[in-house]
Amino acid sequence: MGNFRLASFRIRGRNSFGAVIDAGMVDLGGRLGGKYRSALEVIRAGEQGLTDARAASAARFADYRLDEVEFLPPVPGAEKIICVGINYPDRAAEYKDAPRETPKYPNLFVRFPDSLVGHGQALVKPKVSDKFDYEGEIVLVIGREGRAVPREQATGMIYGLTLGNEGSVRDWLRHGSLNVTQGKNFDRSGSIGPWIVPADELNPASPLHLTTRVNGQLRQDDWTERLTWNFTWLITYVTQFTTLKPGDLIFTGTPLGAGGHQTPPQWLKEGDVVEVEAPEIGILRNPVINET
Repeated sequence: MGNFRLASFRIRGRNSFGAVIDAGMVDLGGRLGGKYRSALEVIRAGEQGLTDARAASAARFADYRLDEVEFLPPVPGAEKIICVGINYPDRAAEYKDAPRETPKYPNLFVRFPDSLVGHGQALVKPKVSDKFDYEGEIVLVIGREGRAVPREQATGMIYGLTLGNEGSVRDWLRHGSLNVTQGKNFDRSGSIGPWIVPADELNPASPLHLTTRVNGQLRQDDWTERLTWNFTWLITYVTQFTTLKPGDLIFTGTPLGAGGHQTPPQWLKEGDVVEVEAPEIGILRNPVINET
């Protein structure tokens, strides 16, 4: 197996997908001769797709340096992007109106694909607000179709893991009393990537150390073993009401330390650089620009 990472990228105006190796980017879109047209098709092909992709990248030489390519969100065309709110135990304390006791069920909401950019691409601070914030998260990439999935089978639904920055416009989160859709879906406000680490190389049940830095300053620091609702619980719960399909994404929640809850608040501004890291996955890095 050995250090296979699946990515989507753009090079010289052409979109493709590839394997990131130590030497750079292997262009799987070119090497697989049209058998798969995207990373999503590789995911949909299951074990055979992963076997084909690994074989095509086994030559150990790259087609492009990583600094030559523009990373895109690793799963193009994901049907569902489901996000979990307040899933680390200390996070609820940041909200004055949060219930004192742990609720029975999580807060869930969805994002649109256009709200997310890839690794290295710019996050766009919207014109209509100065309360632009970051939220570093572990993201599950679903690899199988499933409905009403039992807990003991839920891990098998996970194709791999990636990282996310669930960029939020805080004042717009409060425009509706019963939803946060507006503040979570500004175009290019969040990010995902840089690549997917397959579950057979990174056990989703193992504790993952998640951190977020802004301009090198540590802001968020926690471990996934402390999640209120862990990965398998979330998959079982979500599949009670919807069918998860290959390529669907679940943002699993962000730790304590978002900018809007600092004293004083530390909102993102043009020129800032946000880094979300889990050593077992990598670093998702994005600069911030103003909307023009």
